Amino acid sequence: MKKIEAVIKPFKLDEVREALSAVGVTGLTVSEVKGFGRQKGHTELYRGAEYVVDFLPKIKLEIVVADDTVEPAIEAIIKAARTGKIGDGKIFVTAVEQVVRIRTGEADEAAI
Repeated sequence: MKKIEAVIKPFKLDEVREALSAVGVTGLTVSEVKGFGRQKGHTELYRGAEYVVDFLPKIKLEIVVADDTVEPAIEAIIKAARTGKIGDGKIFVTAVEQVVRIRTGEADEAAI
């Protein structure tokens, strides 16, 4: 099992969710986060004063999938989230040792 964490632009959330559903991903966790990478924020004008917005709003998706679903899920995220502009986001994949469904006690693949 693998955990896929993807940081994407907020307006791409619905497209990514639909793309993941199409490849068989049945659940995901969504968090509103702020951050920056190469994009380095931007400047804005407010009441005549210019100020720098360092941290940009992003969406973080967390998904745990079986090993055979990792590549299709990554491809679905890339295809749905890509705009071709700086700040499209990143995907991180890590190993998951154990998963337990609290309600039933099911473990590992059965708990996903």
